Amino acid sequence: LDPCDESLRDAERLASSALSSRAKRQKVDESPAEVGAMPEVLQLVQQARSRRDSPLPTTVLSGFLGAGKTTLLNRLLTNSQGLRLAVIVNDMAEVNIDADLVREDGGLEISHTKEALVELSNGCICCTLRADLLKEVANLAARGQFDALLIESTGISEPLPVAATFAQSLLGDHGDTSELTLNDVASLDTMVTVVDAAAFTKDFNCEDLLNDREGIEAGPEDGRKVAELLAEQIEFADVVIINKQDLVDAESISILETAVRALNPDAKIVRTTKCELPLDVVVGAKRFDFTRAARSAGWKRALAGADDHSPETETYGITSRTFISSQAFHPRRLVAALNDRHQPLLQGVLRSKGFFFVASHPELAWKWSTAGRTRDFETIGRWSETTPQGGKHSLAQEQRLVFIGVGVAWDALIARLKECVMGEGERLEQADGVDEDDLRAALLIAHPASSS
Repeated sequence: LDPCDESLRDAERLASSALSSRAKRQKVDESPAEVGAMPEVLQLVQQARSRRDSPLPTTVLSGFLGAGKTTLLNRLLTNSQGLRLAVIVNDMAEVNIDADLVREDGGLEISHTKEALVELSNGCICCTLRADLLKEVANLAARGQFDALLIESTGISEPLPVAATFAQSLLGDHGDTSELTLNDVASLDTMVTVVDAAAFTKDFNCEDLLNDREGIEAGPEDGRKVAELLAEQIEFADVVIINKQDLVDAESISILETAVRALNPDAKIVRTTKCELPLDVVVGAKRFDFTRAARSAGWKRALAGADDHSPETETYGITSRTFISSQAFHPRRLVAALNDRHQPLLQGVLRSKGFFFVASHPELAWKWSTAGRTRDFETIGRWSETTPQGGKHSLAQEQRLVFIGVGVAWDALIARLKECVMGEGERLEQADGVDEDDLRAALLIAHPASSS
């Protein structure tokens, strides 16, 4: 993709606004000044720079609960091929069950081969424990005795904020004008997501919140949905491991792989049984790139006009369409279309994403996001605030939505969306006005099956 592509830049600006808005709602402290400006971390980073010839290659393992991350980690530890590996294990529970498994399956035994196990407790590495992650990674890099670092994130964490931790400024006084980052001493090598082939379809098509699942302690204010998390874990990966292939038939695994490709066209996809794969697929693969990762999601590429169609996607009917309009949505017509149980608007849609506005509050920018049967509509600010200060380009106030789906009747979907926008010269009647909270509630009403 042309990095100067205007559509892609606009998508990235609004995606950044949406991420910031969500972080505020979850009360996740993303301030570099708060989490990064710690003298101890800065000292460790400076020590690491003096002791290492190159940054410590770091692989991050993500994936929903039960997908097989710990199985993968244990395989890597027992088949390290002479590499000196450092490991950071994290679990949301007070007792680190995942850390115990690693220990039982090889952690203590492998200590003789110079692996180091660091446990992080009482939180997720991509939010409440970000400061601890900085410290632990910097400490392992400063020791100068490891060839690679493995980070196993919790099953309910998103990989993007983890990557952001490595890129944020530590804001220290280093005696020069440079700004140190964790990436200077521990560089992201590969972002890996493990997918459970046997459970993915059911999880992706459910409407469960994370807090609806037994055994998941996501926090009382965490409103994330399972399907949305699964999509985001895939969209930000360099390598997607479709695990437990032995538990599903050949056609199902092929359809799943095609769906993964639709969500992330750039990722390397590997099918495994019990996460058995060569070490160099995920360690030392040198696949991660910040710029590419920010644009890898299928919805971003489709929104920017990229053609990612392949013989596999055509075989299973996975295609995408973009809807763009400068006219505001009529709030009640949009709500009616989204909640039509007789003719579901999103029938067959696997993933949709974008930004929109409604006639009752045209100044507000809304985020549109669906994954499987779940959907998320949130205001992310005013349109004038979505362009960075000093930004050279003003952001067009328009509907900009992308849909990725299987066997979707695209002409009918686009026609219905056009029916939802305000007509030329049409005025909103007083009775049709909907305030922000009521509109959000109406949009989030449980709706009929929308994906295959």
